[in-house]
Amino acid sequence: MNRLLVLLLVAAAAALPLPSFAVELDGPLVCNETGHQFIADLMQQQLINPKPTHVESNSINAFALMPNVHLSAFGFHVFAVVGFEKDDPMFQVGDGEPVAQSAYGVVVFGSDDKVKSALENAGSTAIVHHVAPFITAIFCKRS
Repeated sequence: MNRLLVLLLVAAAAALPLPSFAVELDGPLVCNETGHQFIADLMQQQLINPKPTHVESNSINAFALMPNVHLSAFGFHVFAVVGFEKDDPMFQVGDGEPVAQSAYGVVVFGSDDKVKSALENAGSTAIVHHVAPFITAIFCKRS
């Protein structure tokens, strides 16, 4: 009887969805890393797809989150990760002038003002960039 119960529990557990990963990115977004470090770390942890979903003309590569991964930054839900490092094969190059030698960040759901306030309270030097209503980029770059 115990064996049957164990088999039933194992079968039930196998049918459940895998637990999702929830990771906070506040630490790296105080802008103390390079684009390579930031993106490579997320790839190594299998939090983002290693192939960019989009490359801007300024060479910013956008990466999608892996399934069942939940990232946050300063309390805001992250839905895309961006980065670039000059002369780094990890990144594709756009057809325009690169935004910087090294850059990285995230795109979050949140208003510009709320995101900017959260960054100031955390002491981050990241740039807040308006993308669309309630969609804001948090961006670090090195010249």
